Amino acid sequence: MKLTVFTPTYNRAHLLARAYESLKSQTVKDFNWLIVDDGSTDDTKAVVDGFISEGIIPVEYHYVENGGKMRAHNRGVEHCKTEWFLCLDSDDMLVKDAVEAILGVIDHALPEICGIIAHKGRSETELLHGVDFPKNIRRTTLYNLYLNGFKGETTLVFKTDVLRKYPFPEIEGEKYVPEDYIYDKIDAEYEYLVLDRILTVCELVSEGYTDSVRKLKEDNKQAWYLYYEQRARITPMSVLKLKYLSFYRLYAGMTSHALKESNIPAWQKLLGIPGELFLKLGRRM
Repeated sequence: MKLTVFTPTYNRAHLLARAYESLKSQTVKDFNWLIVDDGSTDDTKAVVDGFISEGIIPVEYHYVENGGKMRAHNRGVEHCKTEWFLCLDSDDMLVKDAVEAILGVIDHALPEICGIIAHKGRSETELLHGVDFPKNIRRTTLYNLYLNGFKGETTLVFKTDVLRKYPFPEIEGEKYVPEDYIYDKIDAEYEYLVLDRILTVCELVSEGYTDSVRKLKEDNKQAWYLYYEQRARITPMSVLKLKYLSFYRLYAGMTSHALKESNIPAWQKLLGIPGELFLKLGRRM
């Protein structure tokens, strides 16, 4: 067995059946479903026990104290026993031949490849945001993919060893870290194979991460500082870099981090002052 499908979940018992049905329907069932329950208080365990009792696919369940999606992701990587790792959110489902498609690609992955990048869809045939990958790209970093005009969400399948090398930071008192903080670090060393097709179907729900960015920023300021500081360093000079410099300064002021901690050149830090002042004004309004 080469692939683990990992699902972090928190009080999503009512959604797990959808993911489970998509896994039961796979054309190839050579995978393990690993569930990390992030401190749910609903009947998640009972629901998962029902899946396990059916014996249709291998299901591994771990309960942890509530610590947020990124801690759950770290625990999933720690428990993973396969070479490849796919995160399937509790409100997503796999298309019927997703595992077959993944297994057909991973044997061709070279050492400098960290994983596979594919589409999310509204359905098995409709892209989630209607924007395809740039043509003729076979290998790319995630950062360059978006730099070249792609917009939308992706399905990522990783080599497990790469994720072990780059775990999400676990910050006391915070439960979320922007995923791109780790993906940017991976991009500095590896590329993805591009699989230009839909692997997962996404149904956004009101209590999901996508709809709560503002609250995530309020509750996880240290993590957002790390993200903006890193993006301010690695982004080429552009309007986008000025945006990151502005947010970097803003979050440095809201956390325990001093501007001098970063090796961003002093003149670039100064460029972020107008944007920082604008952001502060917006927060007060």
